[in-house]
Amino acid sequence: MSLRKRQRSASSSRLAAFCSPPSPPPPSSASASSPDSLSFPNADLLLRLHLDPSSPDDADADCHLAAAPGTFLDLHVSSTALHRSRYFDALLSDRWSPSPFAAAGGRLSLAVAASPSCPRPFHAHVEVVRLLHTLDFAGAIRSPGDALDLLPVALQLLFDDCVEACIRFLEAVPWSEDEEARVIDLAPLLPVDEAADLLARVSPPHVAAGPSSAAGEAARSPSEAMLHGLINSAIHGHPVHAATKAFVAMLLMDYPSRDCVHKVLDDAFKSRLETIQELMGKYASPDFRVAVDSDEREAIQRLNLQSAALNVKHLYWLIERMVDLRVADRAVRLWSDQAALATDFQKLLSDADMWRNMTPGLPVLVTRCTLRLANSVVTGETLVPRQVLEITGQDVELVRMKLVSCWLPVLNVCRGIVQPMHFHKPTNCQELEEAFLQIISTLPVPEAQELLRQCLGFSTRNVDDCPHLVAAFKTWFRRADRAPLGGDD
Repeated sequence: MSLRKRQRSASSSRLAAFCSPPSPPPPSSASASSPDSLSFPNADLLLRLHLDPSSPDDADADCHLAAAPGTFLDLHVSSTALHRSRYFDALLSDRWSPSPFAAAGGRLSLAVAASPSCPRPFHAHVEVVRLLHTLDFAGAIRSPGDALDLLPVALQLLFDDCVEACIRFLEAVPWSEDEEARVIDLAPLLPVDEAADLLARVSPPHVAAGPSSAAGEAARSPSEAMLHGLINSAIHGHPVHAATKAFVAMLLMDYPSRDCVHKVLDDAFKSRLETIQELMGKYASPDFRVAVDSDEREAIQRLNLQSAALNVKHLYWLIERMVDLRVADRAVRLWSDQAALATDFQKLLSDADMWRNMTPGLPVLVTRCTLRLANSVVTGETLVPRQVLEITGQDVELVRMKLVSCWLPVLNVCRGIVQPMHFHKPTNCQELEEAFLQIISTLPVPEAQELLRQCLGFSTRNVDDCPHLVAAFKTWFRRADRAPLGGDD
């Protein structure tokens, strides 16, 4: 016996109870009203299908009337056709003494475990027996439902040709969700060598364990890899950016595993941030400024700055997704630890001709990124503790304090160059001032004191135009003048 046949025999051994050759059930009053017997060409023996009384299924009253225990169906079949089933071939072989066929009075019996909800309990078995005679698989299998009805019976009877036809049909057509669930239920019984393509559709392939990456990160799961690719396509890989970004944002919002989305967005944020760091580092590098002539340097600087502006725009889209999904905690930590990048931005903003001619929108984009993250901290959409213990260096990182202290100098520079279109409308800079002051109000008194002194520039327009700064100082003085609470007297 071939390996494939042995596998299929093993998978069907648990189904041997479907046959009870010694004694078919005797006719009863219920069987008197059973369907007429069916006859196939060249019939030379009788095959009786009867409901298995030991079936665990519970039927309601209607099902008991339609398929009561003891109901049977007689099929006049050809023994030559039955030999196409390895189950019947073994049952009819000469190896038995006495023959079960002879012992049962020239009759074979097959028990059927009928489903209570099935009005035709013998239908699938009759169709498989019909296929044993006709081999007309194309005519019998016209939908995934047909294949899924026939496949369990074909597996039980070891009807190899029918099993292969059902698998071939299922592999080639789409399924509904319910049909996919039925395929998954049958998966343990399917021959692996023939059903590999079928099973590959319902489950990802096994990934061999390999060495981890240089960063020590495990390989992405199939879902993570798909989400990562979708984010990349939404950012810069599809011609219709707005529609693609909206669709990917919907998929991220609806994806059931928040941890998976968190990880994928964190990776995308970190990758985009590293690209911006590299581009701005090239702009600010003193070695680059003296290494090439002025015309070539200007062309390269224009390319670097425009690429940086585009990546900041993509970064802002990622920040929006992370804040909406409440998974921006690591993004806040990374953004608060960008002292070198903030310094590079300050150098750029100090060269007004450079950024106005090459990337006039860059200051606004940077301010919007900081504002979105700061507002998420203020509103509680992103919960960032004041102190985070860094495992690597065993240092305490003051996240919220660092977020303000890192980007406050950039804000002070932007305030002088980004003017409101209408005086009475707040700009991103004014909104960021208010957000920073709100974050400062969450810090201990000594840390708040240090940062508030750096916010005096918020009052440069006139005193009446900075009520947020006045309120912040009043709050600080009220707390500082209060007697210490708790601890020793």
